Amino acid sequence: MPMSLEEYQIAQMYMVMKMQQRSTTGTEGVEVLENRSFEDDDAFGKGQYTSKVYHLQSKVPTWLTTFAPADALIMQEEAWNAYPRCKTVIQCPYFSKFRLTIETIHRADNGHSENVHGLSKEQLAARQVETIDIASSSTDYWSYMIGSNTVDISKFESVRTGRGPLSMGWQDRCHPVMTAYKLVTVDAPYWGFGYRLEQALLAGERALFLESHRNCFAWIDEWFGMMMQQIRELERKSDCLLNEKLGKPALLTSMESEEEHVYSQRSQLKPEQHSFAVDA
Repeated sequence: MPMSLEEYQIAQMYMVMKMQQRSTTGTEGVEVLENRSFEDDDAFGKGQYTSKVYHLQSKVPTWLTTFAPADALIMQEEAWNAYPRCKTVIQCPYFSKFRLTIETIHRADNGHSENVHGLSKEQLAARQVETIDIASSSTDYWSYMIGSNTVDISKFESVRTGRGPLSMGWQDRCHPVMTAYKLVTVDAPYWGFGYRLEQALLAGERALFLESHRNCFAWIDEWFGMMMQQIRELERKSDCLLNEKLGKPALLTSMESEEEHVYSQRSQLKPEQHSFAVDA
């Protein structure tokens, strides 16, 4: 990515909010169950924990509905973001043995680091490495289902930063530059369709990585210059709007619970109006 590690953290959070808002309507989308800080000395240290449910029935492949009704194929996601390390686990209650794990390590390099995740010889032998270039084009089924960004990254130039366009070999010439190394592990031990499901999910994740990271750069003039406090406040409001769109209970974040008495006192003095528009 043509940005620093610090910039990418803001870019990724902004991108997630905006894409979730775009994909959420009154019938399907992203429901946020929990968004709070966590501390785990053994695994990640300190970070942000989120729990979400994805109601995206319209994106379910037709062939999969022969094994389960579309409305049963909701996905539950847990994520531990201890940037620059993150872990995401996705499961489907209908297929209880299914599990998709994404482990990410972010580094300030151009993608040439070896074995970032510290895999064993056996794991390295089974691993398939693929480099995803945000300046490339993709036209497969999943790109069509997931993609909505019409910006040509190979021609795009940021007004605020002057970065871009990204021509061939940009990774070796761009400064700053960073890479998100993602280790994707999928397990669907179901006879008859498990392998097909695994391959579909891997292709879907690849398309999602490509689309989301294109958006990170294409929206740079919207998020560039934001501070973490600003992006966290936008995230809190976005989570509440997502649940409101789906008619789900309002989300109580750890930040809200800690400051609830402050807001209560403030509201007694002067009513406040809050508005939020992700589509900047």
